Amino acid sequence: MGEAEKSLNFIEHIIEEDLRNGFPKEALRFRFPPEPNGYLHIGHASSMCLNFGLGLRYDAPVNLRFDDTNPAKEEQEYVDAIKRDVAWLGFRWNTERYASDYFPQLYAWAVKLIKEDKAYVDSQSSEEMAKQKGTPTEPGTNSAFRNRTITENLELFEGMKMGEYGEGTHVLRAKIDMASPNMLMRDPIMYRILHRAHHRTNTDWCIYPMYDWTHGESDYIEQVSHSLCTLEFAMHRELYDWFLDQVCVPDQVRPKQREFARRNLSHTVVSKRKLMQLVTLGIVKGWDDPRMPTIAGMRRRGYTPEAIRNFADTIGIAKRENLIDVSLLEFHVREHLNRIAPRVMAVLDPVKVVLTNYPDQKEEWLEAENNPEDEGAGTRQVPFSRELYIERDDFMEEANRKFFRLKLGGEVRLKNGYIIKAESCVKDKEGTIIEIHCTYDPKSRSGSGTEESLRKVKGTLHWVSIKHAIAAEVRLYDRLFTDESPDTHKDRDYLELVNPNSLESITGYLEPSLQSAKVGERFQFQRLGYFCVDQDSTSNKLVFNRTVGLRDTWAKLLDKN
Repeated sequence: MGEAEKSLNFIEHIIEEDLRNGFPKEALRFRFPPEPNGYLHIGHASSMCLNFGLGLRYDAPVNLRFDDTNPAKEEQEYVDAIKRDVAWLGFRWNTERYASDYFPQLYAWAVKLIKEDKAYVDSQSSEEMAKQKGTPTEPGTNSAFRNRTITENLELFEGMKMGEYGEGTHVLRAKIDMASPNMLMRDPIMYRILHRAHHRTNTDWCIYPMYDWTHGESDYIEQVSHSLCTLEFAMHRELYDWFLDQVCVPDQVRPKQREFARRNLSHTVVSKRKLMQLVTLGIVKGWDDPRMPTIAGMRRRGYTPEAIRNFADTIGIAKRENLIDVSLLEFHVREHLNRIAPRVMAVLDPVKVVLTNYPDQKEEWLEAENNPEDEGAGTRQVPFSRELYIERDDFMEEANRKFFRLKLGGEVRLKNGYIIKAESCVKDKEGTIIEIHCTYDPKSRSGSGTEESLRKVKGTLHWVSIKHAIAAEVRLYDRLFTDESPDTHKDRDYLELVNPNSLESITGYLEPSLQSAKVGERFQFQRLGYFCVDQDSTSNKLVFNRTVGLRDTWAKLLDKN
């Protein structure tokens, strides 16, 4: 076995075996089939990477198909958001398709099944149908309407289509086997009545096909060769194949459904229903809230498509579900941003530093490197003056020898600037330090080439000049849930595990080069983390989101609590 073959995932092994058994490579076709009833999340990103990745690997077309069969929950907003997310992640689809495009064909095939006595109109209530469905260990019982004549079924189904009946009065069911050990095979519903306007077909239809009936037949219409879905659809495969048996003809490609494990992400939920609940209850501020695991939320937070794709490649495709620590995703975000994000200086918890021996009106513009990881990133000028801000926790009156930041009598270097020494500090009535008085060594400026500039001190601090600083709103995001598996607790509602401290909004002070920063631009605030300009920014106010820290601090935060 060659090295390349060893690296294949099990889905690729299935495809390779099909090719060895004579399936023509030019007939390979894949699809990404989201339902437009919510925004895509990190789980969908893995599915996208799989399907579009296979398209790239085998030079095969990949369709973007919207399985839009439920007008009660689907909206054009979700269609637009999904297209935006797929394109942002860097994928290009062959054609844009909709299950609603196939409503006439699906209806015609349903009529065919009725004529073959393989489908019937059931007029029971949903409660009655549930009772006669049976249990996993007990067979179901036949509906009293199962033996309606073909003529009666055709007339009723036509009346359903024409809007002659109210919602819930009739459904069309496949006539399979009410004693099947697979409960999905116990006469599944194919159509229900919905007097709702569809986002594409408006009120043309009064009946809508169920997902299980629509999905496989849509794959067949599009001649999808390999229909890839997550493990929760494994039990659906038997029904998927039964429906295909009714319509497939010998000279057409028959889709093959295969399942892979969903990758669950720690400290979050990926159920669309639960994500919708977070939005509607106001726990988050929309589908694109940076705390959400949606692609829109991650984009707004400052994640890059490259990082998400790298994450998906790392976790790979498996046959068993497992929980992936969100810190692995953050690692890939951090790794990519480290290469591309310009370095800037910002202070988020400021305390004032006064350089007592620096002239009152003097200011200098110091050269600062934009990104040491990128040789072509160049440099910028940052202003320096008598009064500066540094981080409050970068100063202690007294500290042991392991504290390499500023302390009384101690020296540190200001990033790109001078060495300063703390001489004294000023406190308010509550004992809080409000000013640190320091002296600076005028011969110690970084890059000046003098001997004094080359002398070493152990600490280097970031800073901003007070009179040049830009005040900005900085949103510090943390895990949305305090528990790593909020979905798995039987005795606690997942909403009880929402992290009350998942968002903290503060005022930060930034170097003036950021005045022209554009929405979506990402930066490393030196020594603090990676930050992104939020869409709430205006010409008068900058808003930054913390994308990810310079290192994983979650374990430390848990220890403190």
